[in-house]
Amino acid sequence: MLMPKRTKHRKVQRGRMKGHAQRGNFIAYGEYGLVAEEPAWITGNQIESARVAMTRYTKRGGRVWIKIFPDKPVTKKPAETRMGKGKGSPEYWVAVVKPGRVLFEIAGVSEEVAREAMRLAAHKLPIKTKFRTKEQLDKGGEA
Repeated sequence: MLMPKRTKHRKVQRGRMKGHAQRGNFIAYGEYGLVAEEPAWITGNQIESARVAMTRYTKRGGRVWIKIFPDKPVTKKPAETRMGKGKGSPEYWVAVVKPGRVLFEIAGVSEEVAREAMRLAAHKLPIKTKFRTKEQLDKGGEA
């Protein structure tokens, strides 16, 4: 599962997810991309599950890039614990995703194969996504 090797702070605040993605909103490496349409926290397990679905479908042909990384710890208090006594311990890691963010990129396969692989990956994620080609994102973004 994806997680940082080390961090400066063990616990972070929840934050907000307003607005559109200012970074990572273009296809940098591949030919096709999966773009988020909603804001969400995506866990390391969900990212890994989507990656496995894509690589399995392409039969390890082509190349897949993961453009998000879970670097935010999410804490949880133990079950049946009374209020107070500080913040819980980190349970899992999430990537903060805003609308317009490219989640995955793929290259080296036909558009039909890429589209189906991205569809299978999208089913593993908790948000609505859309399939985009490099040309679509370059010329208009929301085309």
